[in-house]
Amino acid sequence: MATTEFGHTLRRWRDRVSPETAGLPAGGRRRAAGLRREELALLAGISVDYVTRLEQGRAANPSEQVVEALGRALRVSADEREHLFHAAGLVPPGQGTVPAYIPPSVQRMLDRLTGTPVAVSDASWTLLLANPMYTALMGEHHGRERNAVWRNFLGSGTRVRHTPQSVRKLEAAQVAGLRATANRYPADQRLRRLIAELRAGSDRFAELWESGVLDRHDAARKTIDHPRVGILTLDCDLLSVAGSDLRIMVYTAEPGTEDAERLALLAVLGTQTLVG
Repeated sequence: MATTEFGHTLRRWRDRVSPETAGLPAGGRRRAAGLRREELALLAGISVDYVTRLEQGRAANPSEQVVEALGRALRVSADEREHLFHAAGLVPPGQGTVPAYIPPSVQRMLDRLTGTPVAVSDASWTLLLANPMYTALMGEHHGRERNAVWRNFLGSGTRVRHTPQSVRKLEAAQVAGLRATANRYPADQRLRRLIAELRAGSDRFAELWESGVLDRHDAARKTIDHPRVGILTLDCDLLSVAGSDLRIMVYTAEPGTEDAERLALLAVLGTQTLVG
């Protein structure tokens, strides 16, 4: 019964979100004003087949991560998010767990930054949302790679150029930040599993964790080695949202510089790639 209700809810709420509202091109004739299944799948980062099976009630027990991602893609309110979890047969994440809800007001602000690379992460540095410009700049990440700490210690790394000193500072800041997050959200089992995996898989992480290192992640200028437009040096500002514990990362270039020209070129190349 829960799965059927979940599918009905997905179909009903998908119909009320226009492509323009979700930052997608409307393009071509449409039978309905809302999102197509493939558009919802794109926004949520899951397969079209899975969205279809969920809507038709042929897929049971969607994970908490999938429900959260679908809720973000559908621009749900806090009450609607709670209903979506219950319809999926899940208990909405409560106090003691890292919040992953992006309020509609924050989403609307991000929608207005279409020409600026912007990404939203939770307090454990797991990527929740990235606009097309950010994806074009930094690449697309899936699975465990969506967590910046896991990616830097155990995964593929980043396009950002680092010196040995800046690497050490980044590692210390990430470990200290993850420790502070674990202290704030002691009931979050996913976070505990992430930390355990990092300690077991990375001697460097384990060393920093055991040392009790204290550091902070500050705004900085970052040099990015991009495979298509070359090297860009951009300002990276980290914004926080009161009461949400979200991290909003924004990249900008100084006007009139070659970096600004390359960022503008990336906007064109990224859009062409997305449409293609």
